[in-house]
Amino acid sequence: MTRPLLIGVSARIYYPTGPVLDLGGVWSRTLHYLEQSFVHWVISRDVLPVMVPAVDRESLLRRTEISLHGYAGMLDGLLLQGGNDIAPESYGESPLAPEWRGDRIRDRYEIELLDAFIEAGKPVLGICRGCQLINVALGGTLYQDIPTQRPDALPHLDTAQYDHQFHDVELVPGTRLAGLYPGVRRASINSIHHQAIKDLAPELEVEARSVPDGIVEAVRWRGPGYVFGMQWHPEFLAQHDWHETQLDAHHILQDFLQAARQRRDAPTDER
Repeated sequence: MTRPLLIGVSARIYYPTGPVLDLGGVWSRTLHYLEQSFVHWVISRDVLPVMVPAVDRESLLRRTEISLHGYAGMLDGLLLQGGNDIAPESYGESPLAPEWRGDRIRDRYEIELLDAFIEAGKPVLGICRGCQLINVALGGTLYQDIPTQRPDALPHLDTAQYDHQFHDVELVPGTRLAGLYPGVRRASINSIHHQAIKDLAPELEVEARSVPDGIVEAVRWRGPGYVFGMQWHPEFLAQHDWHETQLDAHHILQDFLQAARQRRDAPTDER
């Protein structure tokens, strides 16, 4: 019997900064966690998600005692979650405002994790922050704040509506993403981000843009493996009543999982 796919999921990180969660106990500790709806979007009888914890200089383990390449060797694919902003220092800039300083610790961890999975030839799918992380890791930059740096852009974040904030995207003809949706040129997706890709990494191609402002919404690596990032949140789309104008992210998930199965089941000399 074929074993289930083992899909690594990068950890979100909670830092005890207070006073927002000044509750003591576990909230006084650094926490690694998975967002529930994200895991439920992926998990099935044949797919088991596995959180990959971060290790930094404040961890009980020394950084030299563990390698993320070990996870890349054992797991069949990688999902990069959404979450905190990417630190501007990760793409050679300084924060334009204190609240946009991002999470440099998580950046370093996820970039190393991404590199390990690419080197191992394992597929990677990035969601929201994960899409931005792929661009930064491969040499691109970000808008630190869309309303500030692109005042012509439509609203990409509405904290009151949160995952009920929608706008249209156009799929780029001839791309792998467009091929998953024959006959679909424009669709509706949810939008929960105030940062976005500014300078596209040289090794990436754009597969979707928002309408009408042209903000990059999906990218794919031109290299020999499977690395795809999308700016929207499919795990939240799955929780809403479905409308025919919304992009069914089931096709994207199945495309990623099929790439993971092909890599897992390939003869050793083809890996």
